[in-house]
Amino acid sequence: MYAAMTDKPTILIVDASPDIVTIVERLLRAHYRTRTASGGKEALEMALAERPDLVLLDVMMPGMSGFDVCRQLKSYADTREVPVIFLTALDGVSDEHTGFDVGGVDYITKPVSQPILLARV
Repeated sequence: MYAAMTDKPTILIVDASPDIVTIVERLLRAHYRTRTASGGKEALEMALAERPDLVLLDVMMPGMSGFDVCRQLKSYADTREVPVIFLTALDGVSDEHTGFDVGGVDYITKPVSQPILLARV
């Protein structure tokens, strides 16, 4: 993984729920540098300004869905290769298929446990 400005890989956590962001950040911060965004537009701006090593992305967000954010990330040369793991409450098979179709590398449903999250990351 590409690590910018630190020896720890950078994970961009994108979720509209501050509680989810706090939980995920607590689970990961011992091993990774974390950055957070509360929506799709902010996530795209952050990813283009400083490419993360991984994006953990919720699907259901106001304004722009996580699927749309992933499509955008995959359309830019600078972020095309950044892996995206969807971290969402949507647990339908069709949602999971859509996640992979738009370029996600994994799909984790909430609530998530620390061992599962760390293993997948």
